[in-house]
Amino acid sequence: MINVSPNVGEGLYSPAFEHDACGVGAICNFNGDRSHGVVRKGIEILVNLTHRGASGCDPLTGDGAGILIQMPHDFFRYRCSEVGVKLPDEGEYGAGCVFLPRNKKERAWCRERIAAVIKAEGQELLGWREPLIDNTVIGHVARAAEPAIMQIFIGRGPGMKTAEQFERKLFVIRKVLERLVRESDITQKSHFYIPSLSCRTLVYKGLMLADQVDRFYRDLADEKMNSAIAVVHQRYSTNTFPSWDLAQPFRFLCHNGEINTLRGNINWMNARQGLFTSELFGDDMRKLMPICTPGASDSATLDNAVELLLHTGRPLAHVMSMLIPEAWQNHETMSDQKRAFYDYHACMMEPWDGPASIPFTDGRVMGALLDRNGLRPSRYTVTKDGFVIMGSESGVLEVDPINVEY
Repeated sequence: MINVSPNVGEGLYSPAFEHDACGVGAICNFNGDRSHGVVRKGIEILVNLTHRGASGCDPLTGDGAGILIQMPHDFFRYRCSEVGVKLPDEGEYGAGCVFLPRNKKERAWCRERIAAVIKAEGQELLGWREPLIDNTVIGHVARAAEPAIMQIFIGRGPGMKTAEQFERKLFVIRKVLERLVRESDITQKSHFYIPSLSCRTLVYKGLMLADQVDRFYRDLADEKMNSAIAVVHQRYSTNTFPSWDLAQPFRFLCHNGEINTLRGNINWMNARQGLFTSELFGDDMRKLMPICTPGASDSATLDNAVELLLHTGRPLAHVMSMLIPEAWQNHETMSDQKRAFYDYHACMMEPWDGPASIPFTDGRVMGALLDRNGLRPSRYTVTKDGFVIMGSESGVLEVDPINVEY
């Protein structure tokens, strides 16, 4: 007789304690040394998290996977010269992946609007590049929904004195374009999406399985593709239908759970956004509305909130602590200074609460945190040769025990 009860296990194991969740991982060289090895290790972490993902009727179409890295300047300088795009020094330009409609007429319309918005915002369109792609490795369902994928390069305008100013302007450009397309009459609106647009970071992602990412995006195999940070995600779609745009990582983070307070978080953000002001944005603030992308997933919406708070002048660790605070009210051993921080920000922002482990980066620092109840635990390792490795479970990357610092 076979016992099929979901609550009865074998020995000490009980299926009742099993929870489905995405896979997240990250690696960082804490000396800031960039290498292709970090990118390769990020991909290795991702592949080792394959079991955390899912696929549908087509076993070669995953729920989504991707990698977030630092801007690979050496790679772009070499590859862009091949297509006649001359790049300035690192930090003097922004780059990003752009998903565009497959329809040629609608794709041309989008590119024209992109060029017009960049010019209107006082920046310079340096050119486009088609990344090296092999879509034969993905499933037929993913190919049927696949957008045209391009990379865009934007020169830093004369009024942008700092990288922070430039990052804010790239944020404005992206939000203006999103609204233009959303309000247009093109038929393939869902194919338009900008995974990343930054002078510090770059995202490669899509509707694929973990082991397809570096085979689909052949750029990632290039030895000049260097980074000191890699954040990866293998998706198990739980509250939204799988799509190219909802694959993770997003622009600053990824996570392996759910934000259960999402409806309230979005409602509060929408209710307050008309009152938002910032000396750093000035009149550009109105161009950012709506802050929360309509129809986005919980993690995409959380990323929207992080992006806003970061660009209004807060450090990334400050932003994440605001949005996902510890359980501080009855914490008897917490310092008065930390308690005051959480108490103050509780008046400004409701917690984005739910079971989630969240690695995050802005291209300068990398961090990770857990939900206040630790319902999605993660593990990390610090190595003697200067790396921090984090994952939603142990063993995401093989490390010689002799090399483990702690």
